[in-house]
Amino acid sequence: MQEILYLEVPTPDTAAVCTWLQQEFDPGIGEKIITPDGFRLLSNVTTAELVKSGAQNANLKPTFTGSNSENRNSRSTELSTFVWSVQRTTYLKVFRLEDAPAGERKFLEALNLAVRNKFPERYPQPPVIDLSKQSIFEALAPYYPLTVKYFQKMPKGDYDLQRVYWWEQRWREGTRNPQAPKQVVFLKEEGSATSTVQDVADVTDVKKNVKSTVAVSDSRDTVYDLIYIGGALGVIHAAVMARLGYRVLLLERMPFGRMNREWNISRDEIQSLIDLGLFTAAEIETLIAREYKDGYNKFFDANNPPVAQAPVLHTPKVLNIALDGEKLLYLAGVKLTEAGGEIWDETEFVRADVEAKKVVVQATHLPTKADRTTSARLLVDAMGSASPIAWQLNGGRAFDSVCPTVGAVIDGGFEPGVWDSDYGDVLYSHGDISRGRQLIWELFPAAGGELTVYLFHYHQVHPENPGSLLELYEDFFTILPEYRRCDIDKLVWKKPTFGYIPGHFSSNSSDRAVAVDRLIAIGDAASLQSPLVFTGFGSLVRNLFRLTDLLDTALKHDLLSANHLNQIRAYQSNVSVTWLFSKGMMVPTGRSLPPQRINSILNTFFGILAGQELTVAETFIKDRVDWLTFNRLAIEAAGKNPSLLLWILDFVTLRDVWRWLGSYLTFTLLALASWLFGWLPSFARKVQPWLEPRYPGVWLWLLATSYALTYGMGKGKKEFSVDNCRQT
Repeated sequence: MQEILYLEVPTPDTAAVCTWLQQEFDPGIGEKIITPDGFRLLSNVTTAELVKSGAQNANLKPTFTGSNSENRNSRSTELSTFVWSVQRTTYLKVFRLEDAPAGERKFLEALNLAVRNKFPERYPQPPVIDLSKQSIFEALAPYYPLTVKYFQKMPKGDYDLQRVYWWEQRWREGTRNPQAPKQVVFLKEEGSATSTVQDVADVTDVKKNVKSTVAVSDSRDTVYDLIYIGGALGVIHAAVMARLGYRVLLLERMPFGRMNREWNISRDEIQSLIDLGLFTAAEIETLIAREYKDGYNKFFDANNPPVAQAPVLHTPKVLNIALDGEKLLYLAGVKLTEAGGEIWDETEFVRADVEAKKVVVQATHLPTKADRTTSARLLVDAMGSASPIAWQLNGGRAFDSVCPTVGAVIDGGFEPGVWDSDYGDVLYSHGDISRGRQLIWELFPAAGGELTVYLFHYHQVHPENPGSLLELYEDFFTILPEYRRCDIDKLVWKKPTFGYIPGHFSSNSSDRAVAVDRLIAIGDAASLQSPLVFTGFGSLVRNLFRLTDLLDTALKHDLLSANHLNQIRAYQSNVSVTWLFSKGMMVPTGRSLPPQRINSILNTFFGILAGQELTVAETFIKDRVDWLTFNRLAIEAAGKNPSLLLWILDFVTLRDVWRWLGSYLTFTLLALASWLFGWLPSFARKVQPWLEPRYPGVWLWLLATSYALTYGMGKGKKEFSVDNCRQT
């Protein structure tokens, strides 16, 4: 028996697919016999016909007889077509028993085409709702029944489901017309009485239309040094800067301390929060909800060729620390306010007016609908993927990819033995491509018996198919029992976790704007995180010394123009070169790939990592891979599976290849520079006392270059910054 066709039919209605196959589809060959899950095609082909069909490329109509006994010179051949359901989608296979019947190729082509025409890929949109007339549960129940059912079982589930809906609508708004994003940043010429509205998508145009100054702000005009918008990642960095002596204000749209995601990290990475003095070692221990022994990485490979099957990859020191996120935010908020900072929660950002010596921020206090206006020397965008500022700064290329992510914190209800809380799933798939997405699970033990479970997929940003949180939540609640054996109605739901985690494919350190005059983006809003498992939180923490030192330098010398601020970023050349890897995890909109294709790509590479020392896999996944290791792993993967590159090129465009070559060239040149100029960071510190007071702009450039040669290559060293973050 041989498998000759494998398709994913993008619909959860498997019964409809089966009925259509049995009653409407005409195979054009053989005798159709109905089976419970599809049909069989039977035919008797004479020996002469088999020879002739082989010689004439199988263009012969077979001869059918009532039984084999009626024609002793004939052989029976059979094709079996059947469907099944998993991951809330339908899969179809065709198997051949013994010899190929005449017309088999045409049958397979006709079946493939008919399936695509009858069950095309659809990209549903959430309904337009009016919450003044009905609750969020009533509005969404007809469209997402399981999502509504289980959100109703969560504390504050109505509020959180409104957040899911709001975030999806905000994301769709940005992707719908990226070339003309909503304008929220306005630039004012010096001396002008009114704001001049300019499109700041092109930083070059900004420089032409705004006269930047390097004069120190007048304290009478500016209340704060820094205003942060976004209280999750924002509060961590805001607290650090406040403890350096800056006047800091934090705006947060939600009640402060509430977040939509949980955070996992490793001990060596969280150490940076201790080294910077934000938390003590004892405080960090109180923030650790669980530390597990090992993490598993495994992708479904039952349908993969042998070369693309792989063992479990163990990563015991990757994301093995589960943090109590809300407690971390609360403690960071305490540190912020103790240092003189302020927090305005339930306050939504409206617009920013950039002037010569300050930026004026307008916001709305949501409970009272009252307007709030304040100003600062610098505005920091930490709003993540929902940031309208990020869309405006980068226009059509705000984000190249996104990981729609949903999940929940579950506080019990699993049967004993379903999961050992000493272990976690870092990356795991239990099926092939599902409705144009390769679904991936994460599972992390948390405090007590809690488990945090995520479902996500890598996705190209597309206006017709931006990626849906609500659809993904319906998948989550449907297929969770497939992933981990459970009775979903017995689970105890503590809270949902969700969001859009954006990505940007950078070919160099300057092809994305993270700043304009007196405004800078950090975290997910800057979209400079890893393409694998780290979000903006991991990128921020791993680059916290770098960002703090550079921003401290810019503020001390009032180097707050776009050209100075754009040097302050968490860009890593070794990360940008791996974007082709994440590109190979996305199904392009409108394309149908072999269902096992992405799992095959992932298993090939993770199989290589599984054969290495643990430190190699840890280094790669933590974004610390160097040039030699990257090239060695790439060559090994190509040698193990020569089809790997062809698989990727099947759905990666020529433009993508050229962009990747640019990233690789930058990586190579920077690796060479890092080797040749490894002495530069130490030299910079030696000349700092003389250079910085005389030429602060040159010093900022030299400091940023030093970090590019270290942090930019995944070789962050705390001594380059912690001793130099001083109070202003």
